[in-house]
Amino acid sequence: MLTKGLGAAILAAMLLAPNAIAGPVDVNSADAKTLARELQGVGKAKAEAIVSYRQKNGPFKSADDLAKVKGLGKKLIEQNKVNLKFEAGKAES
Repeated sequence: MLTKGLGAAILAAMLLAPNAIAGPVDVNSADAKTLARELQGVGKAKAEAIVSYRQKNGPFKSADDLAKVKGLGKKLIEQNKVNLKFEAGKAES
């Protein structure tokens, strides 16, 4: 019985580990693949929209700036706020 519970706990830890170790991501320097991997609810299309917006309009200054990207709502931004970094001067040119 203990072994079955331990196995389930290990499996749960392995499945949840990617979310637990997701670190802050600099939205001004990360590529689309990194954004999609690190941010919850951000897939390939939204990540590419972030990169495209950044290339056309310059670096993001805050989470509020991300709301200007089509497809990114305030709820999505709020759930990722703890993992968002905005380092000025590191944006793609």
